[in-house]
Amino acid sequence: MKKFLFVLTLIASPFFAADSPRVYVSFEGASPATVTPGKPADVELHFKVKEGFHVNSNQPKSELLIPTTLKLEPPTDLATGSITYPPGKDVSFPFDPSEKLNVYSDDFTVKAKLSAAKTASTGNFTVHGELRYQACSDNACYPPKNIPVQFDVQVVNQPKRAHGTTPQSPHIR
Repeated sequence: MKKFLFVLTLIASPFFAADSPRVYVSFEGASPATVTPGKPADVELHFKVKEGFHVNSNQPKSELLIPTTLKLEPPTDLATGSITYPPGKDVSFPFDPSEKLNVYSDDFTVKAKLSAAKTASTGNFTVHGELRYQACSDNACYPPKNIPVQFDVQVVNQPKRAHGTTPQSPHIR
């Protein structure tokens, strides 16, 4: 009976492990972001894939694979422009050595362009979002996950030029 329970535990443990809240990718922070109304700025978001795992890149080689995607929800008066993903690495795995998958492993950085409306208030604002990914090991893929992303953006006003003045000539002493 003990042997039966041990074998049953070995067989069932992968099913229970798949349901446990495992973290395969972590958000490591964002570069400082300062935006001036009318002048878009880039922010870099840094992520780390847990050792022994990989995630599909944003451009996986098969439509059956779930791409890594970033969705940002900026506050009013801020907008998200283009999001640029790094190129993945083409890697083959033991389950099919003849096929290479385009993946992220270790650290990767996603860039997002942010802009502020011309009427935006100055100050610090928090941008929320999430990274959606599907993690895999060399032996199995796990259900897709979303991890929260949060970072601050500072909105500053562009210095205004004085009206009606002309610059002084360098020849006047």
